[in-house]
This record gives sequence, C-alpha cells and structure tokens, in this order.
Amino acid sequence: MSEQRINISSGAKWEPVVGYSRAVRIGAHVWVAGTTAVDEQSEIVGEGDAYEQAKYVFHKIGRALKQAGASLDDVVRTRMFITHLAHQDAIGRAHFEAVGHVRPAATMVQISGLVDSRLLVEIEVDAYIAGD
Repeated sequence: MSEQRINISSGAKWEPVVGYSRAVRIGAHVWVAGTTAVDEQSEIVGEGDAYEQAKYVFHKIGRALKQAGASLDDVVRTRMFITHLAHQDAIGRAHFEAVGHVRPAATMVQISGLVDSRLLVEIEVDAYIAGD
C-alpha cells in the first residue's frame, strides 16, 4: 500500500515556474524545501541582519510544517546554507531558539551565494511525526 503524497505550497511565485513545493509530506515524513527570508510580497525580511533573516525563515518553515500537520517539535534534521562564516553565531542562535529543544541533526555550510545577494541564509528541514 502506497502512502498519500501531499504537496504544500507557500504561494511563492517561483513554485509553479520552477516546479517545486515548499514542503512535501508522505506518511509521517515531511521535507521542507530550502527557505529564505522573502515575504509574501517578495520583499526581503531582515536585510543585512542574519539573525532576523534566520528567525523569519524558521517562522516560514513553521507555517509550512503546520500545513503538513507537523511542527518545529517534529524536526529531525536541519541544513543551513550561509553566505558568510561571520554570521554563523547569529544563525546558530536563531536555530537554537527555533529547534534547540529537540536538538535535530544539523548541518551548516558556507556557500558562495544565494539567488539574491541580500539573502544571507537558506534553511531546509526534515521532520518526522512520531506516532503518525
């Protein structure tokens, strides 16, 4: 028996153009796509502030998880792509505030850039809904 696939959209203009979903749930597993600090009006939140960007990203991820029937409490893995190592402490603090209580497996790597040079971090998460 195959489990139902549920695609979650955030309404971002690029989702139908590029062909991706903000999140995908199959059974008890939820995967959230790389998420940046871009709001519903395509404006960057927290420009120049890595902590504010990361906080906003976790807020967006939390909304996607909720749509999928999960929460930040269900996160088992995070991947953080940062543009400057100087921001690692600020982004790490936002990570701790969002998911530090569940202590997911985590990766943080420096990359050469994101789709907009004003973006300082992109985060993706995997979640598992226990008992589901």
